[in-house]
Amino acid sequence: MNDDEDQYQNFLDLFNDTSTTDPSYVVSKTVTICTKQAINNFGARFIPVFYYVNFLLSYLGNGLVLFIIYKYEKLNTVTNIFLLNLVLSNILFATSLPFWAAYHQSEWIFGQALCKMVSSAYFIGFYSSILFLTLMTIDRYLAVVHAVAVTKSRRKANAIIASVVVWCISVVASLKELVLQNVWESPYNGLMCEESGYQEITMKYWRLVSYYQQFLLFFLLPLFLVMYCYIRITVRILSTRMKEKCRAVKLIFVIIFTFFICWTPYNILILIQAIQISNENEDGDSCSESLDYALYVTRNVAYLYCCISSVFYTFVGKKFQSHFRRLMAKKIPCLKRHISLSSQSTRSTSQKTPHSAYDY
Repeated sequence: MNDDEDQYQNFLDLFNDTSTTDPSYVVSKTVTICTKQAINNFGARFIPVFYYVNFLLSYLGNGLVLFIIYKYEKLNTVTNIFLLNLVLSNILFATSLPFWAAYHQSEWIFGQALCKMVSSAYFIGFYSSILFLTLMTIDRYLAVVHAVAVTKSRRKANAIIASVVVWCISVVASLKELVLQNVWESPYNGLMCEESGYQEITMKYWRLVSYYQQFLLFFLLPLFLVMYCYIRITVRILSTRMKEKCRAVKLIFVIIFTFFICWTPYNILILIQAIQISNENEDGDSCSESLDYALYVTRNVAYLYCCISSVFYTFVGKKFQSHFRRLMAKKIPCLKRHISLSSQSTRSTSQKTPHSAYDY
């Protein structure tokens, strides 16, 4: 008999024991039993399909970026090193999604070791993805705003060191999953891969650490840096005579808007959930189905952005657009003439605006 069944049996014993007069059993507030069965049914119907689609989009999109880097680029620039690491982090994150899709459909069938490994890979990929996006933004800012002053600092060795630091931070931030994630059997939902095996106060503490870590280190700080860098880039572009400044500013707006829309709702809900957990001792457990549904939706939007971010950031640049046209012209001969004309137009435009922030 597990802990849930023991607690339930104790509840029945106390409920049926009419001779009990101990005042410690008397409570002055209503106790809410939160089963979350409705949200679990919702997840079982919709989440697996969404995760499988995310998995396919991520592998196709990131695989295309990898192929273009291999075919047309070299890993001798800071931008390409960061882009390669971003692609790898997205693929690592996407690799965990089929496991979670199967889990939502029924129960955890992959054993204890994979429970820990998949959970860790999931968070390592998730955290490193947002950090590499931030590094790419900072590199773009340095290349445009401080092009002369930071020529020496934008070297391959420094990019490799920064990438190693990002991976180390992501691994350390995900160690909790490796330790706390365990497989246990629920009388209602079967085998579960969740945080378990420790006292509730310990679990609550590390849950709060995860939520505040997610909000402060992997959202608020990157959001501030991204906003600052792109505002400075916009000011710099508007102060030049670049003929395509309007196009560049529009692209910057799209990048900031997409980043903000995809990440902000999910992280605000993470903060709300952390505040609720912090107040549980005073108010008791809260059953908020609306918050659960909102977390499901906003989390999946953030996951989709995480899976395709490398594709999005890659193809705003003219150089990678040109590589993609060349690839399509080679693989689909009937498009060759049209793509060649388009490529010539792109090259001539690019020559007129050599200092564009989005030519790489």
